[in-house]
Amino acid sequence: MPFQKVQPEKLSSSVVRQIEGLILRGILRPGERLPAERDLAARLGVSRPSLREAVAELQDQGLLTTKAGSGIFVADVLGSAFSPALTRLFATHDEAVFDYLSFRRDMEGLAAERAARFGSDSDLRVIQTIFDRMQQAQARANATEEEAQLDAQFHSAIIDASHNVVMLHMMRSMYDLLRQGVFYNRKVMFSQRTSRAALLDQHRAINDALQARAPDAARAAIEAHLDYVQEALATQRRADRNEAVARLRLDHQSRKG
Repeated sequence: MPFQKVQPEKLSSSVVRQIEGLILRGILRPGERLPAERDLAARLGVSRPSLREAVAELQDQGLLTTKAGSGIFVADVLGSAFSPALTRLFATHDEAVFDYLSFRRDMEGLAAERAARFGSDSDLRVIQTIFDRMQQAQARANATEEEAQLDAQFHSAIIDASHNVVMLHMMRSMYDLLRQGVFYNRKVMFSQRTSRAALLDQHRAINDALQARAPDAARAAIEAHLDYVQEALATQRRADRNEAVARLRLDHQSRKG
């Protein structure tokens, strides 16, 4: 029989597995700086040579990267799900925007349902804290950029609380395109007071369902929110097209005159 004696695991291998797990679960994010070597070795309870050996292995795997004079960072493990050419197409075609929202509706609805079922108490506290900050920002007149950032954090926290690592990394890659303004500019959604109030109410409904651990209600609240976003964007697109047509007609008339 091909059995062999079990060998004690090297300390560096234990460090590798722990850091791999933190990256996989999204606790260590791309671009995040690790603590200084002395501090990290103390936290892990290993010698600095063992830590260096683990870091070298993780660098070989492409999970960590070293920046001269700055330290050790988590590599950009997300990368890009789409080529630059396809990203440019997304940015210029309405079809991609609405397909993106439809995709988010399905994925985030599932994530909210899972978060209500499987999210830890700590996960739900994070979501509650972000929502509290959203309320505070909404009370201020000129906080549209902050509201947009908190909106992204709120949705990302729900994905984190779903405890599905494939969904987590896939959606973080999608959100990165959203932050770049590829699909639409979140700040536009907060430009009118009525929209700001409606969006806050929708996030309140999502948060309430999650805090109550009501999976069906959480999913329905996410779907209703993204339906609203889709309709608001469709209305804005129609208004932009009508304005463009009106300008063309006015320009044509002025040239004839």
